[in-house]
Amino acid sequence: MPIPLPSLSDISTAITLLVIPVAAWGAALWFGLIIWTFKDVRARSRDPFAQILAAFMVGVLTAPGWLIYLMLRPRETLAEAYERALEEEALLQEIEEKAACPGCSRPIQDDWKICPHCHTRLRKDCPDCGRLLELQWNLCPYCGSGPGGGVSMPTVESELPPDRQDAGPSPAVDRPEPSPGDDSAPTPDPSL
Repeated sequence: MPIPLPSLSDISTAITLLVIPVAAWGAALWFGLIIWTFKDVRARSRDPFAQILAAFMVGVLTAPGWLIYLMLRPRETLAEAYERALEEEALLQEIEEKAACPGCSRPIQDDWKICPHCHTRLRKDCPDCGRLLELQWNLCPYCGSGPGGGVSMPTVESELPPDRQDAGPSPAVDRPEPSPGDDSAPTPDPSL
């Protein structure tokens, strides 16, 4: 018994059923490539013209356009470039913060009193607490001692006139409370 051959309409239906999913998959891939390219170029460039051009190139040329974009795109994203710039700035700041000897400009450490290279005096000891002080400091910020030792704290000058400085504290002045309807401000006591 011979096998019946399918009719031409059956073959076209089978081909249609195979082509539709493949075409839908291809369209989804094409659209996905365009969106991926646009997102990728936005992460790598701030130029709106370059962003639109890259997406248009992939939209028109599809896979070859995507390969061309991959060859021409910037190596690093904007976030990576920003992080690299921050790292470089931190390294430069670290280098600049290192102390140098004023005599020979070689690096020194914070706890050195004398430069081992040129023998320049870098710091002095506090006579009371023994901590290191900068040469230009006249008081120790740690214990408050002065150049000859002992605590020498500066005093705050009084704001009283010279004739009243020895009189001691001024007595409290009674001021009348303003009444609720009184808009006038209290007058200052002329003896103060």
